[in-house]
Amino acid sequence: MDTFVIEGGHRLFGRVRINGSKNAALPMLAAALLTDQPVTLRDVPSLADIRNMLKLLGELGCTSEAGLVDGAVRLQSTDESLSHARYEIVKTMRASICTLGPMLARRGYARVSMPGGCAIGDRPVDLHLRGLAALGAQVTLTAGDIYVKAPPGGLVGATVFLGGSFGSTVLGTANVMSAATLAKGTTIIESAACEPEIVDLANLLNAMGAKITGAGSPRITIQGVEELHGADYTVIPDRIEAGTFMMAAAITNGDLTLDNCPMDALLSVTYTLAACGVHVQPLTSLPVTSTNGFGHGNGHNGHANGNGYANGNGVRHRTPALTITSGSSDPFRNTDNDPMRRSVRVTCDRVLRPVEVTTQPHPGFPTDLQAQLAALLTLADGNSVITERIFPDRFLHVAELLRMGAKVIRQGSTIVISGVRGLVGAPVMASDLRASAGLVLAGMAAQGTTVVNRVYHLDRGYERMEDRLRSLGACIERVDEKVAMGAEAVGAS
Repeated sequence: MDTFVIEGGHRLFGRVRINGSKNAALPMLAAALLTDQPVTLRDVPSLADIRNMLKLLGELGCTSEAGLVDGAVRLQSTDESLSHARYEIVKTMRASICTLGPMLARRGYARVSMPGGCAIGDRPVDLHLRGLAALGAQVTLTAGDIYVKAPPGGLVGATVFLGGSFGSTVLGTANVMSAATLAKGTTIIESAACEPEIVDLANLLNAMGAKITGAGSPRITIQGVEELHGADYTVIPDRIEAGTFMMAAAITNGDLTLDNCPMDALLSVTYTLAACGVHVQPLTSLPVTSTNGFGHGNGHNGHANGNGYANGNGVRHRTPALTITSGSSDPFRNTDNDPMRRSVRVTCDRVLRPVEVTTQPHPGFPTDLQAQLAALLTLADGNSVITERIFPDRFLHVAELLRMGAKVIRQGSTIVISGVRGLVGAPVMASDLRASAGLVLAGMAAQGTTVVNRVYHLDRGYERMEDRLRSLGACIERVDEKVAMGAEAVGAS
């Protein structure tokens, strides 16, 4: 099992491109089941979840060819007699449930293993099933599997309400919207998820011949069509990866330029970061020269004004000019007017300010950035409050941050973070994907060595994260767990 060993106190500086969105790509890959023609998706990230979805689609009779230019994946459904998504694959990735709606609509039948719960709390699929049943599907649960079957005449459009106790369901909206594309008549999804990933899926389905309007709003209207065809489509950038790198720049007092950054999907994040003292500046096509730099010892405790910066060893470097390029896969293509593919520069003030944040469905602050923000706020000057409204139990990273010297008190679905002058490296355990990212951020700001165990969680959502951080100045290595145990022993001596 792999582990990250991080030596803290190194300021991040440089340029990194944001990859395509994992959460957008997964239901879009499943949408290839809606047609027997080729579907090509570009800028698909190389992640464990993506590989598992491709493996599942292979078992469902959908061939795939990955590793093409521009991160493209070409899919084609060739055997529509296969409709069983087995537990052995579904248990590794909840997004497997996204195959339910497409198979039901196209093949008239689907059998998908029940996903179950996870470390961040229970995420039931009752809204998915209620929505599909509203379209006329017969739904039964047997031996841990979900069986859905279309009526003899096919699915029929209906008005479907998808609101739940914690807001709208993103994957449920994806399932019902996909199924409704081939239903007879009109389907209206009320209380639909408004996430950018749903908009991207709707755009792909429309490119395949669907008739969907209202995506991105709480009411989506789908006019059913006879059939869908193939398409060639580029996945939107990953807003969670972009937010993570923004906070990585801030927690190390860094200076990063992010290309291919989906600014239009991050308004709540950039608003919160601005209140905290983190500046996210969209760049134009004109070159921008840095006129100030900051010295950095550890965390936010060693800054110096001037025309350069000092690294963790006290060696002073001049801050280079930033050459502005496009954030698209083509570095020479101007995308300044595309709010979903901007180039931005991330810097921060000398002192981080405390904030109060509540996670909410989009366009609110995303729950998938809560752990990263919590790590950042451990170094803020004052008391911050984070309330988790999506997954109230999503605080397993708190105990690990306490091991690093953070001051955090939890009361139900709320945590109060009292900022400290610095974190201290320690061995910590990752509990889920985003908690892993938060602990990596904390480790980069901490004094000494931090060992993050169970980073296989991280590989589900971040492509080669350690390599990309290292290229920006972080001291981070992926090692075998036994090697990491030796590093922990050295750190304790």
